[in-house]
Amino acid sequence: MKPNDSFLKLPKRFWASVRLISQEVGYTQRATKQIKVPSKREIDLKLQRVGINFDGLLASKEFGIEKLDELLQTYFEYRAFVLNTHVESKLMSAQKAKEVFDDLYKKLNPSHRIPLNKQKGMKKTPAYLTGIVNMLIEANSQGLACDYDPRQLTTFVKNGLPVRTLARRVDGAFPSSLNPIAVWEIKEYYYTTTFGSRVADGIYESLLVP
Repeated sequence: MKPNDSFLKLPKRFWASVRLISQEVGYTQRATKQIKVPSKREIDLKLQRVGINFDGLLASKEFGIEKLDELLQTYFEYRAFVLNTHVESKLMSAQKAKEVFDDLYKKLNPSHRIPLNKQKGMKKTPAYLTGIVNMLIEANSQGLACDYDPRQLTTFVKNGLPVRTLARRVDGAFPSSLNPIAVWEIKEYYYTTTFGSRVADGIYESLLVP
């Protein structure tokens, strides 16, 4: 994933406003199941219910952002466009993920263990997306070391002293969880539509580890 330069280095107050507005207005249009782009009037009415004056928020000098209303509108439009047109079409069902996983497994014949998901009974299968990611990494790592299941916190050390230790364990680290070049976290859940906690996990971890 690559960030949009327009929304880099914005103050935390901006993202606090985005999350609050999203909570109060809602993320999706129920009829179309598409990501919503809230109007200024809709935002104003919803925020009034929690005691926030939206016009006062826009006029606040503490944000350090000129034309905050335009920036919020641009962000909501961009978020909806990316999720509705690019992300949704790339989501895989359990069956599609299994087909891709099985095809890669036959072609690549990975040497590392493929982890299982956390389901039970008939739903207990390989963690398809995790397996796909790990197989592709192994196939392109040219035999270099890689930790596909770190069971410790990621730590960066300089001159023999710890500089940063991440708050959460990640799903993979290259070449190891000590001074890694790259780390990754994978969220996959195929068997229910109520997977908000998994999405929230990903957002929470991103906030903890900028």
